Amino acid sequence: MNLLSYLVPFVLALGLLILVHELGHYLVARWCGVKVLRFSIGFGKPLLVRRAGADQTEWALAAFPLGGYVRMLDEREAPVAPAEVHRAFNQQSVYRRFAIVAAGPIANFLLAIALYWGLFAAGTEELQPRVALVQPPSIAAAAGLRDGDLVTAIDGDPVRSWQELRWELLRRALDGARPVLDVRTLEEVRTTRTLDLSGIAIDDGNEDLIARIGLRPWRPEIPPVLARLLADGPAARAGLREGDRVVAIDGEPVAQWLALVERVREAPGRELRFEVMREGARMEFAVLPEAAQEKGETIGRIGVGVAEPAPGGVPMFARVSYGPLEAGVKAVVQTWDTSVLSLRMIGRMITGEVSWKNVSGPVTIADYAGQTAKLGLDHYLKFVALISISLGVLNLLPIPVLDGGHLMYYTAEIIKGGPLPERVMELGQRIGLALLIILMTFAFYNDINRLISG
Repeated sequence: MNLLSYLVPFVLALGLLILVHELGHYLVARWCGVKVLRFSIGFGKPLLVRRAGADQTEWALAAFPLGGYVRMLDEREAPVAPAEVHRAFNQQSVYRRFAIVAAGPIANFLLAIALYWGLFAAGTEELQPRVALVQPPSIAAAAGLRDGDLVTAIDGDPVRSWQELRWELLRRALDGARPVLDVRTLEEVRTTRTLDLSGIAIDDGNEDLIARIGLRPWRPEIPPVLARLLADGPAARAGLREGDRVVAIDGEPVAQWLALVERVREAPGRELRFEVMREGARMEFAVLPEAAQEKGETIGRIGVGVAEPAPGGVPMFARVSYGPLEAGVKAVVQTWDTSVLSLRMIGRMITGEVSWKNVSGPVTIADYAGQTAKLGLDHYLKFVALISISLGVLNLLPIPVLDGGHLMYYTAEIIKGGPLPERVMELGQRIGLALLIILMTFAFYNDINRLISG
């Protein structure tokens, strides 16, 4: 069941992205009058095939699902009846061939825009851009930021969520900028802080950029009061009750809920001495945390939940929404900015400024698909939009065998005034295939390495 919780969201996302991409090719090919022989989701032997339409196009589901293709009538692949030569792909003008090939990646960008538009217009619950310092000294601490500061804008651009804060800081870190943050403190004092990102490395392949700046999401102080005890959990068996306030564990004071959680996680199978306050009396209990597995790590659990925080505190989340027109503009800008950032990151990988450890394969993508699905539909759809943009960008890279490689050939044909020699295109296909294999090898290696290291 745990595997299915990751596999199902991954298959649904991948299937949608492939379907949209290939539909882009298919619809423009039909618009240009090209005959489509097969529309396939997946590669290899077809598992399901159905013929439909005036041309009896084969709609197929194949065995290897990581991709798809649209096969068109083409004289270079098989003989074509004289009556249908005008419908062959290779007989179309270079501009029509360009449009058919470009339609796949463009469809992925349009899907991302549609998803973002729907999310921005409907509104989503977002973690507020309220910061906490990881640990001084840091760039954030040097700038004067304090725990609980709410970032409302960066260089005048409004910031309404933690994700927007991360995004804007990443963009500026690529340029080594000194962004000015508009801040509102917990005391409701408005001020500005300047972050010096000129000396920060974009990526070391391990630590998150925001953490290296010295920031993490702010969390309100939650008292270590027990709630929702499991009837057969270690805490209940030890005699603890809902409403007990933990004041110490093994003689060390506990002031916040997160400190309690940390102490329990570090002690699987090791008895802890809990001191609690109950109805004004101080009491002591011996609790044995049971061992549990989390992302390959053994942790301790005692079967309790956190009590609801008192009303009137500073909220961690806020609802973010936009009007229909503003949501549409923001969706287009978000898709464009993400595409540009992806290209810049690829460029930094090529020059060695960004680690190749960031290249991810299907295992990592499935992991994120499962995690975002558990967080809710809006998080999952944002993930699908992001992957759709990544697929569009990847396919536009000027690598033979990818759409971008074919577009590169057609651009050269337009400039040259005629098609490139077959030998040149054949050599390019071999080089492109080799590059693609190398990229896939990196991706699978990183996936396996992440699994082993947890």
